[in-house]
Amino acid sequence: MKKESDRALRQHLIYLLTDGGAHAKFDDGIAAIPPKLRGQKPAGMPHSPWMLLEHMRIAQWDILEFSRNPKYKSPTWPQDYWPPTEAPPNAAAWNESVTKFREDLRFLENLIANPNTDLFAKIPWGDGQTILREALLVADHNAYHLGQLVVVLRLLGAWSKT
Repeated sequence: MKKESDRALRQHLIYLLTDGGAHAKFDDGIAAIPPKLRGQKPAGMPHSPWMLLEHMRIAQWDILEFSRNPKYKSPTWPQDYWPPTEAPPNAAAWNESVTKFREDLRFLENLIANPNTDLFAKIPWGDGQTILREALLVADHNAYHLGQLVVVLRLLGAWSKT
């Protein structure tokens, strides 16, 4: 791949992961959640904001660990990918989840931005996955659940963006 095309692909991936584009941004969604609503599930919805945040964090972490650690073993699906409670145990748990989500996202950004990372090379311990595929998986998964978070926030009366 030409240097210009390679650089452009990396920039597009980072944009997809962080900027939102046609999707809500993570920080906008998180900022819209008052503490009293973090554990609330609207009628007819299966998840609270806490459940969605923790699921996004866990899934993103899982994908990153798989991408960088040949000895990594994924958690058991589905129970280990969702928090056991609808509400965070305390404000510190919420803040820690937000911080870890952001840290893992920055790690992925750095991995993608590094010109020494071959985005197309198969991950040796996988079964055909590449860093490109894993980055797209994170972007897709995060966008999906951010969309769910926006719906939950709208139903709880906490989303004022159009």
